[in-house]
Amino acid sequence: MAPRANWKGFLRLSLVTCPIALYPATSESEKVSFNQLNRKTGHRIKYAKIDADTGEEVANEDIVKGYKVDTDTFIEVTKEELENVALESTRTIEIDEFVDRSEIDPRYLIRPYYLCPDGKVGHDAFAVIRETIREMNKVAIGRVVLTNREHIIALEPMDKGLMGTLLRYPYEVRSADEYFDEIQDVKVTKDMLDLARHIVNQKAGHFEPNKFEDQYETALIDLINKKRAGKSVTAKARPRGENVVDLMDALRKSIGDEKAAKVSKTAKKPRKVASGQKEMLMPIAGKKPAKEATAKKPAAKAQRKSA
Repeated sequence: MAPRANWKGFLRLSLVTCPIALYPATSESEKVSFNQLNRKTGHRIKYAKIDADTGEEVANEDIVKGYKVDTDTFIEVTKEELENVALESTRTIEIDEFVDRSEIDPRYLIRPYYLCPDGKVGHDAFAVIRETIREMNKVAIGRVVLTNREHIIALEPMDKGLMGTLLRYPYEVRSADEYFDEIQDVKVTKDMLDLARHIVNQKAGHFEPNKFEDQYETALIDLINKKRAGKSVTAKARPRGENVVDLMDALRKSIGDEKAAKVSKTAKKPRKVASGQKEMLMPIAGKKPAKEATAKKPAAKAQRKSA
């Protein structure tokens, strides 16, 4: 089944326009999620929308948006009034300018999306816009309306498509000064830097996301599997942080620990890591349970829902 687009509209560069669809490039649906239950009955908790003054439940069709002016005063804004705030970016991403990728502060990045031609028409115009951005080695900046909010979006080529990254506005980014002002100015000696560089060189590698494992997610799955199997769950000892008394001594010991760890790694066979969620031990729709989790009649069926 083809993925569902979050937004459909048009991409425009001056007089060149093409229909496009925008899809989320990331997903949280594979993560373990929990429902809230009544401890006494085991039933799920249901939330109701209650009038703060009368205490009565309010139907969805009677709920409107309101802007808080003061403690007891709100300005009511209807759905129709919000729809009348006509922004061109509601249906069209207009490319306003081109900038160097290095100029975009990482703090402004929110989330990535994939942009593709929508339908059979417009592939030629889409390719022209994509290859123009690629040829100029720039990032295209435009605007798009998602969930009733206008966002800045940065577009850059990715294979045959475009990747669009939503950006924050300046008022959404906090100044670092209020956090960093109290950090002491410390003189780092050359010997310390040399030792630290040696540690960095020992840990040097390449960014390969498939090597990363969500250890907390794996621990959650293990916990659920043990409880389903009726096994006891014991708390693991947490590592304790220790105060560094002699920084030079700590750096020297780190180099020794790194060498020992490197030898240990080469002695072990590399563990295969599958793409997506790792080592799914519990039965989940579309996935086969591992041998540990198989049970003829599990006591309680673990449920999953999209995040």
